[in-house]
Amino acid sequence: MELTRAWAMPNKDTFSIKPITELVEKYAEDGLFIADPFCNGKTYGRNGVTNDLDPDRPADFHMDALDFLKSLDDESMNVVLFDPPYSPRQVSECYKKLGKTVNMQTTQSSYWGNMKKEIARVLTPSGVCITFGWNSGGIGKAHGMEIEEILIVAHGGWHNDTICTVDRKTYTQPTLL
Repeated sequence: MELTRAWAMPNKDTFSIKPITELVEKYAEDGLFIADPFCNGKTYGRNGVTNDLDPDRPADFHMDALDFLKSLDDESMNVVLFDPPYSPRQVSECYKKLGKTVNMQTTQSSYWGNMKKEIARVLTPSGVCITFGWNSGGIGKAHGMEIEEILIVAHGGWHNDTICTVDRKTYTQPTLL
């Protein structure tokens, strides 16, 4: 596993932070099928499929991220960019800004666990998920993933670091009939 650390000014637009942009571009080459359930108006590659809950942001879909992931076919994506709100407070701010109700379902850890399960399902064998947040948990071995790289982006002062975890799919969970 590769572990690197870089410094960059903080920005609410994760993908405009230079070391993060470089990491994403390393894995999200043009021609790959790339899914982004929280796109924030950003796209990568010509085969990208994007989702954002905010209907005013450019995206292919404007639905709940879990529903978006469930709509994708099995093993159909080479890369998933997973940049959700980092905390229950951020989830609450996003939902309230859009006039949506924040409930226990959208702030429980099982909600995020279900998204990880769906990400593993939609990734092709050897596919990659890049997760952004305040921890390096990634998608997890339980979902057939292996951490390949971690980038810690320090923002200075009292700002939290952004931790970027690159997981590669190493096996597919058997399906029960």
